Amino acid sequence: MNEQIPYFRERLKEKLPPMRYEHSLGVSYTAMALAMRYGYDLDKAELAGLLHDCAKFLPDTEIIAKCRKHHLEVTDAEQNAPAVLHAKYGAWLAERRYGISDPEILSAIRWHTTGKAAMSTLEKIIYIADYIEPRRYKAADLPTVRKMAFENLDCTMYTILEGTLNYLGSKNGKIDPMTNEAYLYYRDLVTNPIT
Repeated sequence: MNEQIPYFRERLKEKLPPMRYEHSLGVSYTAMALAMRYGYDLDKAELAGLLHDCAKFLPDTEIIAKCRKHHLEVTDAEQNAPAVLHAKYGAWLAERRYGISDPEILSAIRWHTTGKAAMSTLEKIIYIADYIEPRRYKAADLPTVRKMAFENLDCTMYTILEGTLNYLGSKNGKIDPMTNEAYLYYRDLVTNPIT
C-alpha cells in the first residue's frame, strides 16, 4: 500500500461531503479490483480512484472561477456543462495540493468524467470504476456493466459511453465533445476490431 493513502483519506474526509467520500473509497477499491484483473499497478489505481473527485466539494461556479484563476482552459462545452470540470480542476488539485506527480494518475483523474479516445489502462479503470462502484445504483444496466468490466475494458467503455449519450440525449442534456469523441472511438474499436 502507498504510505500516503491514510493521509489522503484523512484530508478527503475533511473536504468531501460524507457520501462523496464514501463514493471515493468505493471507486478506489473498485479500481484496485480492476487493476488486479488486468495486471495493472494497484497503488496507482488506488490513488487515482481515491483522488478522482478531490475537487467535487466545490460548486460548479466556483470550479469555473478556480480554473480561470489557475489558467486552466474552460471550453465553451465545459462552460455549458460545468459538472465535468471537477475532473480538470481535480487533476490540478491532485498535483498542486496533494503532491501527485505521476502523469498517469493525473490523466486518469482528468478524464474520468468525459472520457477520451484511446484511453490508457488506468484511465479506463478509473472511468469504469466511477460508474460501477458498489454505491452506484441508478443506471439500469449496472449488473451487466459490472460483469463486463471484468471481461473487457474496451467493450465496457463503449457500453458506458453509449448509455451516457443516450441518457443525456433523452434529457436534452449538454454533451461534452470529448464524450462524443470517446464514444465514436470505442464504438469503432468494438464493432470493427482489427483482425
